[in-house]
Amino acid sequence: MFALLSEFIRNIGHSITVIVMDPEHRQDERTHLVRPGQMLLILGASFLTLFVVLIATLLLTPLRYYLPGYGTMDIRIEARENMLRIESMADSLALQAEYVSSLRDIFLGNVDASPPDGDRSASAAPAFSAGSSLLELPLPTLSGNWEDHQQPAIAISRLSTLSEPTAQIPLAGPSYLSALSFPIMPPVSGIITRGFDAQTSHYAVDVAAETGSAIRSIGDGYVIFADWVNDGGQVIAIAHAIGYISVFKHNSSLLKQIGDRVRDREVIAFSGNSGEITSGPHAHFELWLDGLAQDPRAYVLGW
Repeated sequence: MFALLSEFIRNIGHSITVIVMDPEHRQDERTHLVRPGQMLLILGASFLTLFVVLIATLLLTPLRYYLPGYGTMDIRIEARENMLRIESMADSLALQAEYVSSLRDIFLGNVDASPPDGDRSASAAPAFSAGSSLLELPLPTLSGNWEDHQQPAIAISRLSTLSEPTAQIPLAGPSYLSALSFPIMPPVSGIITRGFDAQTSHYAVDVAAETGSAIRSIGDGYVIFADWVNDGGQVIAIAHAIGYISVFKHNSSLLKQIGDRVRDREVIAFSGNSGEITSGPHAHFELWLDGLAQDPRAYVLGW
């Protein structure tokens, strides 16, 4: 074999005759005129073609990702972009956590921003604009002591007084925020399964309702919170006149956003079973007045 190759190499520029013989002489001898230079050229072109096909296969197919060091720069660029996205998301989550923490402080009594004592009609609800931030709005004083929320947190005899027309506060042009009219209609249809209990920090009534039941606003107001929280799920809170705040938790979906104005009996959400602290589909309704949790049954007609 090596002798034949050496003959080809020595006569690379000449033509040589190759005789093919059958050792058993069963066939006639065959002669072939061979040019070693052309044979080497064809062999080299074949290897080059095979090499090009192999490289193209590695570079143009997913096999390229198995090559050591391939795409390192692209991976670094993509990793940097992902890191920037993560940092941006972390900043957004931090702002959202701070926002939710502010609302939690409002509901749990960790905010001290009480209005000065005086005539109640002079402290009607503040104006809310659609672009306002919750942190810019005047907040009521909240008490973290459950005994302060024992009923009646405000004398029931004052309900008739609070229901009377109060000073109208202008909001965003010619519109006004009407005071609540007691007793109010139930915000959702259903049977109360758990009542108000300040000692166990259940500042609400739970109403059994099928998922998707309409949750209606108890009066005119502005949405001051509408978002997801871990324990309460989809939560919406509405500020009403004279310091009232209504809160609905565990909703399946919300129909309003922060800053939206809502009208009395307008559908604001659909009941559900969202959040971690829930025992099944129901509507969770809280009512607050100047930071004190109120038993909604004293305010709602038929409860």
